Amino acid sequence: MNIILKNGTGEIEEKKSRFIAHIFSVENEDEAEQYINAVRKKYWDARHNCYAYIIGDNGQVQRFSDDGEPQGTAGKPILDIISTSGLTNCLIVVTRYFGGVLLGTGGLIRAYQAASKAGLEIAETAVVSSGITAVIVTDYNVYGKLQYICNDIGVDIMDTDFGADVTIKLAAAEEKAGILEKRITDAFSGNVVMEDKKNVKFCKKSSGEIIIL
Repeated sequence: MNIILKNGTGEIEEKKSRFIAHIFSVENEDEAEQYINAVRKKYWDARHNCYAYIIGDNGQVQRFSDDGEPQGTAGKPILDIISTSGLTNCLIVVTRYFGGVLLGTGGLIRAYQAASKAGLEIAETAVVSSGITAVIVTDYNVYGKLQYICNDIGVDIMDTDFGADVTIKLAAAEEKAGILEKRITDAFSGNVVMEDKKNVKFCKKSSGEIIIL
């Protein structure tokens, strides 16, 4: 499952028609409608403001609109881009300024999908992982080895506090959490333990920052 971390806008031009894709992160249908209405208000002079959205961890809410374009040429193609990108809680509104040249069914589908992809390239997306956060408190002489184990497995260290001891807060995807715990137990003979374990969903920004959802 992927989500939008940062909204974005992308634009393409096809045979003098402008297609402006607006990408939004949304939590519910009311929020989606607010964004749709805001785009319609801002681009009141556009010929069409077509949209699609998928909401819910399992994508249980799916809506789309062709907004006057021939049936099946705009909303559903936009929805397909959201779906094939593995995105949820995502709204895409594509504004079209008509350039005077008819694109035909295939041309419209390609244009609306190309615009949606252009918008997604500008927006920031991330993969959502299920897993745990945990805290490890240890002394300085094992910190380097502990850091190596985390890096070797691909576990993200969220924060490190260097006080009298070293306190590490980490996030591990569920398929890595058990491996990490066993590696730590084996490496330090049970003298280093993972504490304050919590089941969470999290994602990683392009900057490397971990976001707990």
